[in-house]
Amino acid sequence: MNALPIGPNTKVTLHFALKLGSGDVVDSNFEADAAQFTVGDGNLLPGFEEALFGLIAGDEKSFAIPPEKAFGQPNPNNVQDVKRDEFAADFPLEVGLVIGFSDAAGAENPAVIRSFDDQTVVVDFNHPLAGETITFDVRIIDVAPVVTH
Repeated sequence: MNALPIGPNTKVTLHFALKLGSGDVVDSNFEADAAQFTVGDGNLLPGFEEALFGLIAGDEKSFAIPPEKAFGQPNPNNVQDVKRDEFAADFPLEVGLVIGFSDAAGAENPAVIRSFDDQTVVVDFNHPLAGETITFDVRIIDVAPVVTH
C-alpha cells in the first residue's frame, strides 16, 4: 500500500455505503467489486469527494454529508401537478413510486409521486434524496496518481 493521499490528480478505488439518518442503506458496494473514480471526473458529487481528501489506502471512515453538499435541499418549484389523463389508464399510481420522465433533450429524469386523485397527479422532480443528510461510509482500497501524457 502506498501513502498517496486522495486529492486532485488521483484515481481512487474504494468500497462505500450511502445511508439515510434512519440507518437505511441507499447504496453500497461493500459486498461487491470496489468502485473506481478519478477526482474531479464527475462520478462523485463534490461534497463526497471533498470528504475523502487526505485519506490514504487502508483508511476506513464515516462522514455525515449535509444536504447542501449531497443532493441539495428540495425546491418547491420542482413539485408539479400533472393531469391524470397524461398517464395510461391502467398505470398503477402509488404514492412514493419513483417513475422516469423524459425531458426535452430525451434524458431520463426520476420523479416521485407524492399524491393523486382522479384529476391530478402531484409529481416531485427533486432528487429523491434531496434534504437528506447522508452518512457516507468508505474503505479506501487504493489511491494512485493520474497519469497524463
